[in-house]
Amino acid sequence: MTPAERTLRARIGAYSLHAQGGTNTGPARSAFLARFEREVDPDGVLPESERQKRAECARRAYFARLGLKSANKRQRKRKPR
Repeated sequence: MTPAERTLRARIGAYSLHAQGGTNTGPARSAFLARFEREVDPDGVLPESERQKRAECARRAYFARLGLKSANKRQRKRKPR
């Protein structure tokens, strides 16, 4: 089986699973997002709206860092040795 065929089969499987409602990522997503709230307000002293605003900024910074690391890795991979 070619890589393209494997990718297509995996995509079909994922779509079928999601169509049947066989995924439950809600608890994991909530735990992941709560991490950012704990990061910006470990003592829980900020008002809820401020904590959420800061947590959203922390989450965006996290994903921006991931994107930068990924871009750097791809760039290093392209350079001849």
